[in-house]
Amino acid sequence: QVQLVESGGGLVQAGGSLRLSCAASGRTLSSYAMGWFRQAPGKEREFVCTMTWSRDTYYADSVKGRFTISRDNAENTVYLQMNSLKPEDTAVYYCAAGRELVFGTTVSLKSDYWGQGTQVTVSS
Repeated sequence: QVQLVESGGGLVQAGGSLRLSCAASGRTLSSYAMGWFRQAPGKEREFVCTMTWSRDTYYADSVKGRFTISRDNAENTVYLQMNSLKPEDTAVYYCAAGRELVFGTTVSLKSDYWGQGTQVTVSS
């Protein structure tokens, strides 16, 4: 059974930074794409970014240039460095893993596994 456990969320002022981590257990996910989604209150869950097994990266337009995804396959962990945070980045952030990207008007990740989420709150 695969488990994804996020950490690193919290409260930060606008313009600040946070680094989220997601540790996977149960199987090695080096052949999976790993990614992040978020869900703000009253809104649907939305794609944030993903990194494929070959380290190609894709970002939502709203976070390009501010967020950076990275992964450490040896540690079975994926990270999300979030800089220049804005109040509209406030959401629960979910880690995800899947084998398939979905290409449409935007890119997303078809996720097989999900973490439980970690809250990120950006104050103005």
